[in-house]
Parts: sequence; structure tokens; C-alpha cells
Amino acid sequence: MSYSYLAVSDRTDRPLQPTAEAAVARRILCVFPRYEPSLGSFDYAYDITGNLRAFMPPQGLLVIAASVPPGWQVRFVDENIDPASSEDFAWADAVFVSGMHVQRHKMIDICRRAHAAGKPAVLGGPSVSASPELYAEFDYLHIGEIGDATTELFAMLARDCTRPRVQVRLETRERLPLEKFPLPAYELVSFEYYFLGSIQFSSGCPFTCEFCDIPGLYGRVPRMKRPEQIIAELDKLRACGLSTSVYFVDDNFIANRRAVRELIPHLIAWQERHSFPLSFAFEATLNIAKYDDLLANLRDANFTGIFCGIETPEPEALRQMSKKQNMMMPILEAVDRLNGYGMEVVAGMIIGLDTDNPETAARVTAFIEQSNIPMLTVNLLQALPRTPLWDRLEREHRLSDDPERESNVVFKMPYEQTVAIWRACLEYAYDPARLFRRYDYQIQRTYPRRRKLPPRPGQLTMTNLRRGLTMLFKVCWKLGVRADYRRAFWGYAWPRLKEGRIEQIIATGIIAKHLVTFARKACAGELNASHYSSKVR
Repeated sequence: MSYSYLAVSDRTDRPLQPTAEAAVARRILCVFPRYEPSLGSFDYAYDITGNLRAFMPPQGLLVIAASVPPGWQVRFVDENIDPASSEDFAWADAVFVSGMHVQRHKMIDICRRAHAAGKPAVLGGPSVSASPELYAEFDYLHIGEIGDATTELFAMLARDCTRPRVQVRLETRERLPLEKFPLPAYELVSFEYYFLGSIQFSSGCPFTCEFCDIPGLYGRVPRMKRPEQIIAELDKLRACGLSTSVYFVDDNFIANRRAVRELIPHLIAWQERHSFPLSFAFEATLNIAKYDDLLANLRDANFTGIFCGIETPEPEALRQMSKKQNMMMPILEAVDRLNGYGMEVVAGMIIGLDTDNPETAARVTAFIEQSNIPMLTVNLLQALPRTPLWDRLEREHRLSDDPERESNVVFKMPYEQTVAIWRACLEYAYDPARLFRRYDYQIQRTYPRRRKLPPRPGQLTMTNLRRGLTMLFKVCWKLGVRADYRRAFWGYAWPRLKEGRIEQIIATGIIAKHLVTFARKACAGELNASHYSSKVR
């Protein structure tokens, strides 16, 4: 079985004060719904990667699993790895679910399976917090972050774990400070199945981008954990078997730059103490490129990847969406500066803005070429609840509930023309020859500027050697023999094969196979044009 089982009564880091009723022990099944394939999911590379079957474990659900009252038992199932079984539902007293809008239909499916087993279904997380009206099937809705509503939920379940006659809505009014969060229940996770581990340092973002729901959900005043908490989480991740990378899941890692500057020396010391066992990646606003001292410190801590919401290369569009932080220096200069500190940039791009016109495709593809960013998540604009964009489009009567459309936005340009622009940009970005050329640029320009690391103790083992050779064979077979873009692959791989740079061939091959396959399926209409689309295929 891929889930782990834990009697949580051994934990001492209780964040929530249990009530007297919590002495009644319960069994909680935490189920994370499967994602639909996306550019960032790597679904189409899992036939190369051995045991890897998911991108990273869900931070929020693992924090909830760590927060249950003393004596309660928790079982965690990530359906991106294996579905929850009938035995799991039979074992549980209650089923906890969390997820984002894109996972809505999967969440409802889990709820129905819980009900079929006679168990109450509890839903929390960002989607229900923004749109509770979408989840009438669930027995309990936990709206908002961990806090007083969580304590009340546990007390209610301790008193009575049968399904309530009517839906119960609990809304957090007093949030638990991040500095009181427990260590996430990483011990429930089998890290052999995940590309990355995950850590949350902060919550909230001071910016008010029109399309973004983060300020509405989590506030504009950032809240942070203490550096000591992050170090403890890193120690726990390593103890639980993580040996690759950690993604800081903060929506804007530099929302409070002073706090980040206080954290980084702790990260550097931890890395040096343990011979740099992990690399770090994060998400931040593009204005981070202004701060050379901060970038230098991040490099010293072995931060090697950054996701930036670039959205569009067009300044007027950025002004209209209130994305002023992207205009503090020319975007191409900002990307180049990040590359200069060893950070490979992943960019979020949006098609369907009010400023789009027939020349948009040419401008976006020119930006892709000039920026040399290998991976770009190119999505059609989607209006999310609790955003200024939603409010504006509602006033303008430009929200659509047509289930056949790829977006709920009524674009200024004709719908089919907008989709055609999206398709043209995606096809251009993931043309195999262009993609390998951009990765070649990163290897020549970006990777050499990373911190030189000491050899990792115990890294060169027969197990790792066999695993690496197996993946190399699969990459060369699937991309270099069977793929119709094998010429482009060998143009990239052959020089590195002669130099013995095997890791670069494997890493790029895995990512390229997924990106090319995903783009082709999406452009053929087999996948949705927006990560947030509710269209059912």
C-alpha cells in the first residue's frame, strides 16, 4: 500500500488546545484528490522515473494531519499515487479532503465514496474557502485557515462522528499563528514517490494582482514562521527520506524581505552542516531581481529554481492587472539577472487579457525566444472567486458558465481567436528543438553560476548507479529512438553523453518528454487550456 499509517498520540507539538471532548479517540482518513495533467504535474514522464508518481505532497493536508487531538489516529492517501481503498474508508471515522478549484470534481468523488461507506466527509482548503457554495455534498465545510474553526471541528467530531442531518459550516475567525503550526506529518509520506518535498514559510501577499485570490484568502499582511521551525522541518524531511529538493510553497516567498533575510543564514548554516543534501526552489514576484544581496544569499543557500508570474511581456497589460512589481526593471533584464545567480526561471503566462490583440502571439513567442526560459505555464485567463477580476467581470456581465468553454471569461477578442493564440504560443514554446535549445542555454549560462557544492556523502552507491543507468536507458530509448523528435533530442544529448554529463541528459529528458507530450495533447483538444478550467473531458 502507498499510504502510511500513524497513531499520532506520540506527538508533542500540538498547535490547538484540545477540548475535554477530544479525549474520545477518532480515526481520520486524509485523502488528497488527484490532479488533472498539467504542465507542472509531470504525468507523462512517470514511465521514465521509476517510483516517482507525483510532484510534491500536499502541505496543507499534512499540517491538518499533524493537528488532530492526542490519541487520534491518522491515515494519509494521496490519490496522485494510489486511490483510497474501500478498506481505508471502512477504517476511518471521518474523511478529510482538501484541494484547489482544479480538483473540484475529484473532491466531490471522494465525498461520495465516503458517504457510500457511511462516513462523514469534511472539506477544507483554498477552493472551499473561496467558493463554499460549490460543495453542497460535503457534511462539514472548514472555511479559512487553521484556527478556532479547526478546534471546533475536532470537538464536534469527538462528540459525534455520525453524518449530520444538514451541512455544518465552520469559518475561521481567529487564525492560528504560523509560529504555532505543528511540524507537518511528513512521516505519513513515502518520499520515494515524489519529485520534491514541500515547506511553507509564509502566508499572504501585499500585492493585489487583479486575477489573484491570495490576498482575499490569506490577507495582504504576510505572516511567517520562525527560522527555527523551518530548520526543524528540514530535519524532519531528511529523517523521513527526502533526498532531492524542497519547494517553498509560499505564494510570494519575499512578501516580507526582512524575514527572508533573517531566514537565509539559518538555511546556509544548515546546508553547510549537512553537506548540502537538498536544493531549494520557490515562488516570488519578479521584483526580487532588484535585490542583488538577497539573490547572492539565496544562491549561497542553494536555491536553484524560481517560479515567477510574468503573465505577459506587454507593459500596458501589466498596468491594467495591477502587476506593477513586474515593471520595476525590464522583464528580460530581470530574468537574465536571476539566471546570473544560478536560478532557472519558470514563468507563468496568461492568454486572454483585455489588452490582447492579433499580434499577441508574436509578442509572446518572441519573449519565449529572447528570455530562454525553458518551462512556461501558458494558460487561458480564468476568473477566480474573491478576486478583483471576478468582481469586475461580474459588473461587466462577462462571466460565462458555458461548460463547453475553456474559460469562464468572455474575452474582448472572439473566443476561438483567443484559443488559437493560446494554442500557437503553446506549440511554439514546446516545439522540441526550441525546448532543447533553451535548456542548452540554461546549462551554458545559468547552472555554472550556482554555488559549487561539496560531494555528498553516500551519494555514489550501487543502488543510485543502477537507478541512474536505468533512467538514462529509458530516456534514450523513448526520446532518442521512439520519439518523432529524436533528432532534436540527440542534438542536445550527444555532446553531453560524450562528456559524461549523464545527469543533464536524464533531467532534461524527463522534463522534455512531459512538456512536449502535454503540449501536443492540449493543442489537440485532449486537455484543458487552463489549469483552472472546470471543463470536464
